Amino acid sequence: MSTPFRLRDNGIDLFVRLTPKAALDRIDGVETAADGRSHLKARVRAVPENGAANQALERMMAKALGAPVSAVSVVAGGTSRLKTLRVLGDAAELVERLQTLSK
Repeated sequence: MSTPFRLRDNGIDLFVRLTPKAALDRIDGVETAADGRSHLKARVRAVPENGAANQALERMMAKALGAPVSAVSVVAGGTSRLKTLRVLGDAAELVERLQTLSK
């Protein structure tokens, strides 16, 4: 099984499958797709209009990882369910927090 992130010099790239218009904002753990790639499943209440769902995802992940909101941004998949988030910070610390979230 692969990991839902890739290490970078200044943080991590996190692979997320986002479901907008959910009943609750929450993280549902790690899922492995048919092609073998893993991603973190997340749900937000926001609608996918004018970037609202992406902003809600950025805020939720920042809070969950203990990072400032300005350190989290969608860098790929802005209009897709499968997104790549760039999280700036200490990579080892971010991975540790992510592993506790994904259990």
